[in-house]
Amino acid sequence: MPASRTRHLRSVAAALALTVAAPATAASATTAASAGTGLREVMFVGNNWDGTADVIRSSGDFAKIGRVDVIPDKAQRMAEINADPIKWIYFTAIRNGVGEGHDQFADDMYSTPDGRSVVVSRPSFADVVSLDLATGRINWRFPVAGYRADHMAVSPDGTRVAVSASTANTVHVLDIATGRQLGSFATGDKPHENIFTKDGKYIWNMSIGDVNTSLDDPGWDWTKGDRHITLVDATTYKQVKVIDMRQRLDAIGLKNFSDAVRPAVFSPDESKLYFQVSFFNGFLEYDVAADRITRVKTLPKNPATSEDRTTWVNDSRHHGLSMNPEGTELCVAGTMDDYATVVDRATLQEGPLVTASKPYWATVSGDGKDCVISESGADQVTAIDFATGEKVTSVPVGDHPQRVRLGLVQADWTGPSGS
Repeated sequence: MPASRTRHLRSVAAALALTVAAPATAASATTAASAGTGLREVMFVGNNWDGTADVIRSSGDFAKIGRVDVIPDKAQRMAEINADPIKWIYFTAIRNGVGEGHDQFADDMYSTPDGRSVVVSRPSFADVVSLDLATGRINWRFPVAGYRADHMAVSPDGTRVAVSASTANTVHVLDIATGRQLGSFATGDKPHENIFTKDGKYIWNMSIGDVNTSLDDPGWDWTKGDRHITLVDATTYKQVKVIDMRQRLDAIGLKNFSDAVRPAVFSPDESKLYFQVSFFNGFLEYDVAADRITRVKTLPKNPATSEDRTTWVNDSRHHGLSMNPEGTELCVAGTMDDYATVVDRATLQEGPLVTASKPYWATVSGDGKDCVISESGADQVTAIDFATGEKVTSVPVGDHPQRVRLGLVQADWTGPSGS
């Protein structure tokens, strides 16, 4: 497989398990790890509202292989929550706020390099668990600080996982095999996306502030909290730099834009960062060395989408961004506008608007040919050809799919025993 086809993988292979935003320059981490070792590259689809993860083929027809129950300890966790008034208040607030009336049981996930376990962040249970893929049992559990777990990232060598503790303004970095905390660092308000650089030296964290208040007019943006990018040393977990996009946005006249950085993706050489912000139908380009925003891409609005910002889910308008292995095409999930599209990176010209129901995430297939989006409103994942911008196929999954990650399972795996 050509190296260029295998960038942007958030796999957990032993040598080069990379985030979507940190493209590889060598062969696919998961492909390399699975070759001749009895492992198989797959995609894990987290079904947030029903507490499952569907496992599908990583390319081709994306057919379903198996399913994992990520909340086998639900009764025990609920008993703990019901016995603690503070935990119960936060659990209910998550359901009625960011959960849109539903509990959030499966936010993010990565498999271990040996393909024997999957590690899952569970917002409503405020924890991270490792599940044995053969038995479905819990290997370890790590309760995060505060009351909600969120996005994760895996290190390039596949040994560490970083998870945002969104109500504690903290990121924990855990040993993926044991769940032992290796370090942590402070962030802005409501840490969200995490990205390891491809050399494994740094972690970028994006904080998004309060996204479930009704003060959504630009004039009230200051009430959303302290939102910035925190760059830390991935060995010492000490802060290296803080990037406040408010200053960079104001510098180019975008004073009414939110500075809450949502999904983001690096160019192959990591010289450019492409990112979405709250309320905006489009994305921005940031030059890392020059420390400034260089281009802004506005994408079409869906005429059927209400202009009332309070009706947009968690301050999102567009939420989901990926890049093809060659670094020539971006794939954008137009969440509230009900489409996804491939955008030429050089010209910023969008391709066909592929109809999709509340697409919530965008990643890259194992062979690098397709963008894969989660359609949270239709309970399916859909593949879009990077070359043509056209839809390839859709595959049914569970209730409210969100994060989609490449990973590994044993070659003959079809689900935990007894499932």
